[in-house]
Amino acid sequence: MGSWNDFNDAQSNTNLIPKGTLAKVRLTIRPGGFDDASQGWTGGYATRGSTGAVYLNGEFTVTEGQYARRKIFTLIGLYSPKGPDWANMGRSMIRGMLNSARGISDKDQSPQAQAARRINGLGDLDGIEFLARIDVGTDATGDDKNEIRSAVTLDHRDYAQHMGLAAQPGYHPPAQPAAQQPVQQQPASPVPGRPSWAQ
Repeated sequence: MGSWNDFNDAQSNTNLIPKGTLAKVRLTIRPGGFDDASQGWTGGYATRGSTGAVYLNGEFTVTEGQYARRKIFTLIGLYSPKGPDWANMGRSMIRGMLNSARGISDKDQSPQAQAARRINGLGDLDGIEFLARIDVGTDATGDDKNEIRSAVTLDHRDYAQHMGLAAQPGYHPPAQPAAQQPVQQQPASPVPGRPSWAQ
């Protein structure tokens, strides 16, 4: 039998961006129409789910590179009736996005950095561009899907290259601290559509 008669050895086409890929993305918030002015959730950006959880319904579009125009859908938690964990993860995610978009080290506690981590409302996040680390999670049916759980900030060695700063005159990368966290090496040339384990 030829390869066009027996498909048992055909590879699955999952079409996922490999886990750990760094990509510049733009967030578009899909409005859910839920407001709570006491929390600062105005403008109809928040969504309230059937369980009572409140979140931002994020559509992240890769803006350049190998995966340009690919969309990744991720919820950013604002509130869960089960406890503070989901909201804390959402706040952490938004802090990372602001740090990444505005070129701030996460360790920077200067008045300027603190001011840059403040927003007037959720609408300030709509359209924000930042460097994301692509992850792989599962959807409601248990299938693999891409998602974004963290932003990459100025402290990362590849930040300037991905954010287009390395080519700017006068740019100097930040001094690296003495103790470095080990950084996972990315595959030299990922193959589009191939799962991360097959790279």
